[in-house]
Amino acid sequence: MMNDKIDIKKLLGKYLKGDCSRAELDTALGLLGDFSRRGELRQALSEFWDEEPVKIPGQDSEEDFEAILDQLHHRIRLQKESKVSIGIRKKVLAFSKIAAVLLLGLFLGIVIQRLKPVEEVYYTSIAPKGSISQLVLPDSTMVYLNAGSEIRYSAEVRNRKREVFLQGEAWFEVVKNDKKPFVVHTPWYQVQVTGTKFNVKAYPGDETIATTLEEGSVQVLFAGSRLLRENKQLQPGEQLVYRPQNRTLTVKKVNTHFYTSWKDNKLIFINMNLKDLILLLERKYGVDIEVTDNVVLDYHYDGTIKNESILEVLDLLRETLPVKYKIEGQTIYITKK
Repeated sequence: MMNDKIDIKKLLGKYLKGDCSRAELDTALGLLGDFSRRGELRQALSEFWDEEPVKIPGQDSEEDFEAILDQLHHRIRLQKESKVSIGIRKKVLAFSKIAAVLLLGLFLGIVIQRLKPVEEVYYTSIAPKGSISQLVLPDSTMVYLNAGSEIRYSAEVRNRKREVFLQGEAWFEVVKNDKKPFVVHTPWYQVQVTGTKFNVKAYPGDETIATTLEEGSVQVLFAGSRLLRENKQLQPGEQLVYRPQNRTLTVKKVNTHFYTSWKDNKLIFINMNLKDLILLLERKYGVDIEVTDNVVLDYHYDGTIKNESILEVLDLLRETLPVKYKIEGQTIYITKK
């Protein structure tokens, strides 16, 4: 039975450097072949490399470390089963040097790999026209994605910043974390929060880009933008509206329910012109609508849509406004009465 008072760290140090005597080599190989002392071996190797000073990575290298030890044990058992002769001892001595190089290469390789920059992985979630998607981000933030929208987010929760890239409309319930701000990137500005509920509508091609705050506070950042040089802080119940065409910005008090009810599959219209309403209907129902008389685009409509079909909505419009419609193939045509 192996002497329990052996200085394992010192012995392994000599073994890995190829400085063992024949007696020490026998002892070192016996130690490496003893499964019951695997924990001591790992601890001793860890302390040995700490002094180099190259630290052995932790759990990430556990399987690689076990594989190396298994290879050592297998070859040592083969050596023990063979006849002990000078030739065999020369092979064992050669193997000890190979094993030392193998272990050093393994740990140095892992350390070098750790130092390499890791390319960040992003995922994209899409809500096609005619549907609303719900997702939970890696930091547990809840997101509702409106029809015809997409959001790109990082899978790495250890980033200094939590961030998403939005095209379209999304409602957020952000988990509070003062040390890691949550940032929504749009093509026009950024919205930064630490924990709150808010809505961002940023469809490419829309006349207005809007951020509506329900709870908490958000900061709309225009850093590096030629549009505005001053950031805006919103309070609950406020909405920031930006018009890309003429580069104007307004902040106003609103009933936030009117602008966030879409996540509950409910649309509320207050004096909305038909041009904007048609965009909403195309996204909600996944249809194509064409207006043959542009004059009807200036008509305004008040109402609420929840579970109605597209045909029921068109009938409501026909009864409320001086318009009519017809369906040809996959397209709906709206004309003036």
